[in-house]
Amino acid sequence: MLEIGSPQLEQPRFLPMSRAELDALGWEELDVLLISGDAYVDHPAFGIVLLARLLIAHGFRTGLICQPRWQNPEDLLVMGRPRLFAGVGAGCVDSLVAHYTAFRKKRSHDAYTPGGRMGARPNRATIVYSNLVRRAFPHLPLVIGGIEASTRWITHYDFWQDSLRRPILFDAKADLLVFGMGERATLAIAQALLRGESLNGIAGTAWISRLEGERPIEIPESYQHLEPLVLPSHADFLKNCKVLLEATLALERHVHQGQSWAYEPVDSRCVVLGLPAAPLKTEEMDALYALPFTRLAHPVYQEDVPAREMLETSITSHRGCAGGCSFCSLAMHQGRSISSRSEASILREIVSLVRTHPKSRRQKGVAISDVGGPTANMWMAKCLKREKHPKALCLRTSCCYPTICPFFQSPQKEHVELLRNIARLPGVRKVRVASGVRADLALREPSALDAYIREFTGGQLKLAPEHSEASVLAAMRKPELAVFEEFLAHFQELSRRLRREQYIVPYLMSAFPGCRDIDMKRLSQWLVQRHWSPQQTQCFLPTPGTCATAMYYAGLNEKGEEIYVARSDAQRLRQHAILMQPERSEALAKGGSQIKHNRSVQGIGGRRHGN
Repeated sequence: MLEIGSPQLEQPRFLPMSRAELDALGWEELDVLLISGDAYVDHPAFGIVLLARLLIAHGFRTGLICQPRWQNPEDLLVMGRPRLFAGVGAGCVDSLVAHYTAFRKKRSHDAYTPGGRMGARPNRATIVYSNLVRRAFPHLPLVIGGIEASTRWITHYDFWQDSLRRPILFDAKADLLVFGMGERATLAIAQALLRGESLNGIAGTAWISRLEGERPIEIPESYQHLEPLVLPSHADFLKNCKVLLEATLALERHVHQGQSWAYEPVDSRCVVLGLPAAPLKTEEMDALYALPFTRLAHPVYQEDVPAREMLETSITSHRGCAGGCSFCSLAMHQGRSISSRSEASILREIVSLVRTHPKSRRQKGVAISDVGGPTANMWMAKCLKREKHPKALCLRTSCCYPTICPFFQSPQKEHVELLRNIARLPGVRKVRVASGVRADLALREPSALDAYIREFTGGQLKLAPEHSEASVLAAMRKPELAVFEEFLAHFQELSRRLRREQYIVPYLMSAFPGCRDIDMKRLSQWLVQRHWSPQQTQCFLPTPGTCATAMYYAGLNEKGEEIYVARSDAQRLRQHAILMQPERSEALAKGGSQIKHNRSVQGIGGRRHGN
């Protein structure tokens, strides 16, 4: 149980980032130092901030170093050596995704840096910061985590180098890797070090072990009765491109089932993947989000952090995604099980937000931009089979594909009532669901579907059909186009009856593994028939850890069948140009010109997609 009782330490208004702030709190030293590639915004969507406040709530004096210079370790020394451990995270977005587009062009804007400036974090920030920690604090326990680390826990494909890299623990030289959502693991690490206990075996962590024969030897006694998943060796990955796909699918099932551990041999050692941490329960989520976040950027910054403004009136109602789309890392990082906050917890946060928001009076109330998670209408969703039989094995890759599992229940009527109750709060002007809804789920609840369209669409409603062609949608693990078209027809008819000018904003993707030029032309024709000019588009970006990235590397679909893959920049540009500007596709591809309106940036806080 992730209990947060009476805190032994008073929560500071802002977490300390300097010696002066440490002294002002009366702390002689830190217990834990956390290092992040993002600027410090005191908001729960910033994972490292959430972990820091959780540690303080349990009596661990925790400080932050955000976006340190990486030429030398000087910036890490400002608060001295921490007593227990240092933790490193690249930030809310993979550092390479933050720096480069799907066409390997340098981005000009970083939403997680003051003023949106680029260059405040290094490429492969987890590895660079880890090496700085080793130089600054020799022999101090070092823990890595976050989206960048936990998608690179085994041998993985690096799109920017076009090659396989070994598990990140070996390059970062860290003692432990926290994979997935890190609250339970991070707290357990601090408590274990305080008691002088071994870190091996903490749920939700990975570590390096020596091999004896073909078995790892640094394995806790509690694991001895469990049969591990033995992954191919790093050498096997290098020999056969098919191995990455097979291992990714096996690990995907393994993490979802969550009943054993795994390991991958790397020469004379191996990386051991411990049991996954259990998803947080509702009361645990409530306690976590009740911590006193100011939702402000640290006053040391002279310019605002763009992500703060984007998240200013956004509320996280749940985490996890049951969709399991093949291109998305959320099902692995946040899990397919949904962890939801209670209605009371969400309402309390909004009351607090309205009370302190500077625009509350000037604009006759606050507009709540989003109440959601990866998909808004999965709040309080659950698996009835797992609820009755917690150890039952599930072999599905998705709760929603190829059809919605009969055991998966998403109470959308209750979600609509939550949104209505928020809208009734004093000081709330309107409520929207910017994180979007899943069409196939919404169609199962006609009354909820009508409410989303009638009451909570601010002129535009986001949906993610991704493509029009059946073979591409199957590779994505997305429902058939007919599902989206049924939703679209209902949306247009109800908007017509309401006499409102409302639009669907469809997310679309080009150059997905298995997608041919003819498929992109058919998608373009489908858009033309509906008089749509695509706005929310992205070219597939192969990021570590996803099934789609493994398909891209291997040139195979999940069944092991050969597929066409647009690999070169020219091929990828051509497909994206067909989608964006079909009449200029050939010219753009040949000239290598940058395509305007490319919006392949990962969603804020990881809410949209993992790539």
